[in-house]
Amino acid sequence: MNNHQAIDKTINFIREKFEGEGSGHDWWHIYRVWSNSLTIGREEKADMYIVQLGALLHDIADFKFHKGDFTVGPKAAREYLESLGVNKETIDHVCDIVENISFKGTGEEKPMKTIEGKVVRDADRLDAIGAIGIARCFAYGGHKDRMIYNPEGKVKTHASVIDYLKGTDSSIHHVHEKLLLLKNLMLTETGKKMAEDRHLFMERYLEQFHKEWAGLC
Repeated sequence: MNNHQAIDKTINFIREKFEGEGSGHDWWHIYRVWSNSLTIGREEKADMYIVQLGALLHDIADFKFHKGDFTVGPKAAREYLESLGVNKETIDHVCDIVENISFKGTGEEKPMKTIEGKVVRDADRLDAIGAIGIARCFAYGGHKDRMIYNPEGKVKTHASVIDYLKGTDSSIHHVHEKLLLLKNLMLTETGKKMAEDRHLFMERYLEQFHKEWAGLC
């Protein structure tokens, strides 16, 4: 099986697996991360075969939906790629991306070892900010039975993955506790540039949200 065939098979596999998922981690999220990865990866001169496999498989088994088990995603990615006959070096590289891509709290950031990993992590985080990021935040909040906003709650710093998995007071708190942090965690120059407008949109959105909440407009 050549590289193009492996990519096509992976697209079909992931689309079928995640079509219609309702928490904001659906096929179209993965599609957007893949698209972002293509844009960033080409600018950063990354290995686009690794980038595409990493992007398409990055959420194959997200730890948030598996009781915080970080091993499930890399294991599922490895089993899938082995079924395609992908070589071990590529599998190891992609699995390292899958293992280390997710935000797990500010005290849990782990370095990405390769430019391909940096590209995919930035691409995933771009989809967590801006207009789409806010939409996904509310979708995930509804999935977790969170309130839209609780004015009596407090913004927290999640220094560990345990703190992060405990959740937040509301979806608006999650914007502060994760989304607004991501611009400064981008790893590639292309990703940093792409994050600027999305970050500014979130700041404008929050300003409008709190004006409306207070009945000021």
